[in-house]
Amino acid sequence: MKRTLLVAAALCAAAWAHAADPVKIGFLVKQAEEPWFQDEWRYAEVAAREKGFTLVKIGIPNGEKTMAAIDNLAAQKAQGFVICAPDVKLGKAIERAAKRNNLKVVSVDDRLVDGSGKPIESIPHMGISGYQIGKQVGEGIIAEIKARKWNMAEVGAIRVAYDQLPTGKERTTGAVDALKAAGFPAANIIDAPQAKTDTENAFNATNIALTKNARFKHWVAVGLNDEAVLGAVRAAEGRGIKADNMIGIGIGGAKAAENELNKPQPTGFFGSVMISAKEHGYQTSVNLYNWITGKATPPAEVLTKGMLMTRANQAEVRKAMGQ
Repeated sequence: MKRTLLVAAALCAAAWAHAADPVKIGFLVKQAEEPWFQDEWRYAEVAAREKGFTLVKIGIPNGEKTMAAIDNLAAQKAQGFVICAPDVKLGKAIERAAKRNNLKVVSVDDRLVDGSGKPIESIPHMGISGYQIGKQVGEGIIAEIKARKWNMAEVGAIRVAYDQLPTGKERTTGAVDALKAAGFPAANIIDAPQAKTDTENAFNATNIALTKNARFKHWVAVGLNDEAVLGAVRAAEGRGIKADNMIGIGIGGAKAAENELNKPQPTGFFGSVMISAKEHGYQTSVNLYNWITGKATPPAEVLTKGMLMTRANQAEVRKAMGQ
């Protein structure tokens, strides 16, 4: 009897110790230097302070570093991670690595896909409807073209393209479809493929497109994020195309967009469809924490919405988006 009680006490102590293990969560992002991901990390840190877990922030610019980061988290005795992968086609490899290391995983921003390009539904995801966000961009551009009374036949549209990323293609396709639906000439839409999703590569891609298409009087620009459109605006400025002949609307509403919209003089960067870095950073972390601690399983998929932010409405949009 005494031995039985001792064994039971030992098992209870072990169970209590396991339950009391501190929660450690990784937050892995593909481009740690980008303002959007910095904001996600910042809000994830808020969640960590509120819930009392440890947050491990890791940049994963390629597949090799992604796999190494997952193994590193396991070595640190983490219980799960949030991830925006450098390549969504790493989905099955990420899923296998998570299972091998007994880690729960939630994807954010870009949904992980399998070998046939289908979403991995077993991994909870928070993202946006790229196509609908893109449509908001296109509709915002059309509204401003009309406000400026431009003749659409004299307007060129730069699509800063990164089509290898599904959400990137969805966003720019949505923007282009909205332009066409409003009567914008399809022949005036020019692709400018960028090698990476940053301002420098967008600048270089746009420069080439502008060189080949000098016939237009006015320009508009769309891209998968604020950085892409900022690159297009900088390239246009380099060719003497100023704010009165340029309408660029980005996606993200991050610090880079805020800084641009707050410049003393307006630039060709007219606005940004703001998406909530707070929700993507804070809520994904809380969802994962609740999953790890047995409080709740994350929703299979959550798609957040955006609002067009311009120089004129920054304060009200940020308030509405909880920023």
